[in-house]
Amino acid sequence: MGQRRHALRTTAVGAVSAVLITGGTLGLAPTAGAAAGGVRFVDITGDGGTVLKGNVVTPSDADGTRTYPLIVLPTSWGLPQVEYLAQARRLADSGYVVVAYNVRGFWQSGGEIEVAGPPDVADTSKVIDWALTNTPADARRIGVAGVSYGAGISLLAAEHDKRIKAVAALSGWADLIDSIYSGRTEHAQATALLGGVGTLTGRPSAELRGILGSFFSSDLSKEQEMIDWGRRRSPETYVDQLDKNGPAVFMANAWGDTIFPPNQYARFYEELTGPKRLELRPGDHATAELPGLFGVPNDVWTDTGRWFDHYLRGEDNGIDREQPVQLKSRSAGGYEGYPDWKSVGATARKIELAGTTTIHTNVDSGADGGIIFLSSVLDQLARVPPTALVPLLPRRWAAVWQSPRSESAQRVRGTARLHTTLTPTAESGTLIAYLYDVGPLGLGKLVSSAPYTFHGRTPGEPFGVDLDLYSTAYDVPAGHRLALVVDTVDPLYIEHNPPGAQLTFSSPANDPSYVSVPLREQ
Repeated sequence: MGQRRHALRTTAVGAVSAVLITGGTLGLAPTAGAAAGGVRFVDITGDGGTVLKGNVVTPSDADGTRTYPLIVLPTSWGLPQVEYLAQARRLADSGYVVVAYNVRGFWQSGGEIEVAGPPDVADTSKVIDWALTNTPADARRIGVAGVSYGAGISLLAAEHDKRIKAVAALSGWADLIDSIYSGRTEHAQATALLGGVGTLTGRPSAELRGILGSFFSSDLSKEQEMIDWGRRRSPETYVDQLDKNGPAVFMANAWGDTIFPPNQYARFYEELTGPKRLELRPGDHATAELPGLFGVPNDVWTDTGRWFDHYLRGEDNGIDREQPVQLKSRSAGGYEGYPDWKSVGATARKIELAGTTTIHTNVDSGADGGIIFLSSVLDQLARVPPTALVPLLPRRWAAVWQSPRSESAQRVRGTARLHTTLTPTAESGTLIAYLYDVGPLGLGKLVSSAPYTFHGRTPGEPFGVDLDLYSTAYDVPAGHRLALVVDTVDPLYIEHNPPGAQLTFSSPANDPSYVSVPLREQ
């Protein structure tokens, strides 16, 4: 286990270089008070006196005689304060005052990394205070937006500051624990990447270092402490306050987001009662937004602008009359609109998981979720998801069930759900479920997956397992099968199977096992 964790950290450090290259391309923060290309670089006093490095872009016609809507942009994890300059200029040209700032603990801003803790939330309010005093910002028209870390902070800020009237949360999280510890399983590659970036570009707090230590050591005695820590940093915890404040909330994410999977965003979206919009499209974490950071027009930034134009500037651009849930399939171009998340995958197909199957643990069968970023980006750009030759998967280490061939195309939309009965030979264990699109030659293309870990079970005693796979939109061609594969090792996760352990899956007559696959009506 220790050697594998070291390898994961090594992989993460390699991935960190991509982030640093991006940071180097965007540049570092100039001296406070400097101005370049219409951008003013400033020091802003955040919560507790912490100095935050920021920049301000104002409309070219600002002459002190009028005010403009304000947009505040907290930076992403590990990126410098100039991350949003291209979009800030575009927004300023549209009539906004834009203030971007480096969140505390990173680059030249002061403080330590608090992971969207109370100081980060208070910082956003302090930046708003500063902007209202030092720029021609209109106190009645305030928006916040961000990518990734900036998205989570934006949602949390809107829950705690009723002055915020509109939010754009791009590739963010609503439930931090469900993002990196879903199925009670440590998402090792994703968390190692975040930890590596934080160490190289910032100053992790002692609390964060302790949480990461407990996470990677799988210290169950610290599990509740870790969960409580994450809950305090999860917008879902304060959703009632967000509904009370009533800002217009725009959320966007990618189907293959390996840091913040889309399930938790969709669940949070359903809890919102004010104006809202949810967009999900192919890609991995922030890959849809990345071109826009370099000024390349794309859908997510275009709709972000439309959202603010309507809810902060009062522009009648029709975005409020469009279907609020917009999905783009991983298999086909174009968007599909739905009135709400419940309408996605309105029908379900149940695939029976008949019989009794026993698998051995601790060996990767060849079915896995791919490599963080790389696999989902390949799926986004070339429609090449992770694959496996399903007929050749070794049945000693993988349980396999297949549906009959379908006579028509099946448009999978939403969240597939696994229900089964599991009998372990040990009190702890991990399984990973994969749903594949299997072609005539047996090549399976990954549709969705999810991990599941259990602790404290009685060996030899069966218990029920209910597992939501990651939400997706994928078109299965006519003549193909759907296959459910379950094994026990995936490089994306830390597994908890003792040496020599076995897992037995059964389908009792009074509680049959199945996977329910959500389908869009033909």
